[in-house]
Amino acid sequence: VLAIVRRAEERYQAHRDQVYRATDRLFGALMACQWVFGIVLALTVSPYAWEGKVRTVHVHVWTAVILGGILSSLPIALAVWRPGWVVTRHVMAAAQMLWSALLVHLTGGRIETHFHVFGSLALIAFYRDYKVMIPATVVVAADHFLRQLFWPESVFGTAAPEWWRFLEHAAWVVFEDIFLVLNCLYAMRELREICVQQVELHRAQNLQNDISALLNVVADA
Repeated sequence: VLAIVRRAEERYQAHRDQVYRATDRLFGALMACQWVFGIVLALTVSPYAWEGKVRTVHVHVWTAVILGGILSSLPIALAVWRPGWVVTRHVMAAAQMLWSALLVHLTGGRIETHFHVFGSLALIAFYRDYKVMIPATVVVAADHFLRQLFWPESVFGTAAPEWWRFLEHAAWVVFEDIFLVLNCLYAMRELREICVQQVELHRAQNLQNDISALLNVVADA
């Protein structure tokens, strides 16, 4: 029994590591795509600012290029050099929510862009690790709170939002988190059970093969 438990745990750890590595690579590619998308969005929404007779590149373009590059560079590097590392997936979670914040800013706080937050949370749940939901939730809540204090137009599209507006957004994030966390826990429990079943099946097959081999020896004798 102990041998089955030990072997099942080894399989479980191996499968879980594969999930972490695959999801890290997925987010690495997503970070690069979001960087390109952010630049295109900035060029499309507000490509230029006019100051008298001088035309200059809009600050949103520089924000998308420079800040977007900063947000994507570390996650991409970790996805390449340290996939499966616990720090990698936490960095990915935080960076993904910061990308949501940047896209909301680039679109002037459009409510439609806020859907990127909830989509990002669903993607982070691909890790099947409920712990990565913690930095994601903290980042998005802190972003909404701080920007409502200092620059509400960039997150809500208005200069005078209700004081509780960030709490409303945070509450919906927590609402989604509850179901995503439950799904992560269920997925990991199911994976562990599958690993136990695989080990038991493999052991039963080996036992059957041993019995068949023994019967063949007896028959030959």
